[in-house]
Amino acid sequence: MLKHLYIKNFAIINELELDFNSGLTVLTGETGAGKSILLGALNLVLGDRADNDSIKQGCDFAEIVAEFDIQNLDDVSTWLVSQQLNADEECILRRRISKDGRSRAYINATPVNLQMIRELAEMLIDIHGQHEHQSMMKSSVQRQLLDDSAKHSPLLATVAKLYIKLKRVEEQLQHLQQSSKKQNDRLDLLRFQTQELDALAVEENEYLSLNQQHRRMANAEKIQTTVEQAIHLLSEDENSNVQSALSHIIASLADIIDIDASLSPVSEMLTEALVQIDESVSILQSYGDNIELDAALLAKIEQRIQNILDLARKHRVEPETLPVLHHKLQQELDDIDHADERMDELILEQKQLEEKYLSACEKLSDSRKFAANKLNKAITRSMQTLGMSGGRFEITVVYDNVYNNAPDNTKRSAYGLDKIEFTVTANAGQSCKAISRVASGGELARISLAIQMIIANNSRIPSLIFDEVDSGVGGAIAEIVGQHLRALALIKKGAANQVICITHLPQVASQAHHHLRVEKQTVNKQTTSGVITLDENQRRQEIARMLSGLEVTEQSLAHADEMIGRAQAI
Repeated sequence: MLKHLYIKNFAIINELELDFNSGLTVLTGETGAGKSILLGALNLVLGDRADNDSIKQGCDFAEIVAEFDIQNLDDVSTWLVSQQLNADEECILRRRISKDGRSRAYINATPVNLQMIRELAEMLIDIHGQHEHQSMMKSSVQRQLLDDSAKHSPLLATVAKLYIKLKRVEEQLQHLQQSSKKQNDRLDLLRFQTQELDALAVEENEYLSLNQQHRRMANAEKIQTTVEQAIHLLSEDENSNVQSALSHIIASLADIIDIDASLSPVSEMLTEALVQIDESVSILQSYGDNIELDAALLAKIEQRIQNILDLARKHRVEPETLPVLHHKLQQELDDIDHADERMDELILEQKQLEEKYLSACEKLSDSRKFAANKLNKAITRSMQTLGMSGGRFEITVVYDNVYNNAPDNTKRSAYGLDKIEFTVTANAGQSCKAISRVASGGELARISLAIQMIIANNSRIPSLIFDEVDSGVGGAIAEIVGQHLRALALIKKGAANQVICITHLPQVASQAHHHLRVEKQTVNKQTTSGVITLDENQRRQEIARMLSGLEVTEQSLAHADEMIGRAQAI
């Protein structure tokens, strides 16, 4: 739900802050007061193309901020999380355009591109009117409206799951078919490569182990000399070695510890050191006994290392990765050797998935046709009360079985095989045509209202804006339009939704729960537009003005009271 709108330096608005509530809110004002400017600012923050001509004259930038309450909108929260954007109970959209033509957009203070703003906006608010924002013109929206009305989520999930599986199998099959054309040449190469790798039979970590062994053997004489010198100095030198010296020191200290016990820790540490030296000598002696000085073995190791390097260079890989390459090439060889079997498996799987997909699509199509028939009747009835007597609404659902003739996989989709189109005629005796071709702006807005009234309980969009929905109607029909709007704002289980309507008709304005008046003022030869939230008395005066024009009379005030009273009684 739209909670707050902030506008600065936009068109003829200096600075404006508006709070919005649930229920029906109407915006009224004289022609040219700036009602369309408010809608233009909102559209801009929702992702419309920026135009620096909309910046207020004499200013360097314009800024619009829209704050939405999303605490009950799981789809919005999920989307925000998926985009790594903050997903608290509120969502703030911000747009800033500069005089130099630059435009910046933000979601919850994070810079984003316009496509992201538009994607999010489609889940937050829907604008119905006489301008290019009429989402009902889009085939995807028409399909979604029908599916939402029929509660098709489980059927759609089944179709989408089968579509994804079928597409994946076909991609695998296509890859195999393309590979088969080159498999003979590839097969010969793979067999030669795997035979080479089989012959060399490099084991995992063998190359690293060989290098370590080679280093030891190549430096065996140096290692042996160093080890022998260490053993000699530690224990074998008859004149002076570390073991003998330490043993003598420990024995000398033992004679005086009885005199001064404070030397006892020193004696213990030296004893521990002697134990460590004894162990070191033992390890060095064992190591020295195993030093290899075999020149033939060294040459063999060097040849093995060279063979590994040569084959790795040939395959342009690191030597230590040869076992991985061997496994990979062997796997590919096995796959090609069994390609015919795998292809037969995939063809069978494809056929089975096609049958399941078509069955699911047919079931979805039948349900859509049933739901469309119910909607057609309900919306047509609603049109009669909205100034389109004799008009007719019809949703056409055409099931396009792509397998009837030649397969055309491009027609398949995760939404099924139906071509869905909203058609309408506003006059009796005429055939229905696509809604985008025959409906005028005012008619389209009223048809949108009729549709929203019918499907509002299943609508995903919490905020609806109707711009000039009352165009071309008056009298009793205008009052019915207002009643429809008021009911739409209260239709979900008695809880108020949010409907915002720009109107020129008192019959519509009298139905509102909240009333805003747009005013234009000229101060110091500067024209500005502002908005006033009307209290009950101001609202009464505004509706009376709308009824009588410039001069508000007692009769128009009484008429306004009567209209407001009738609305509150519903």
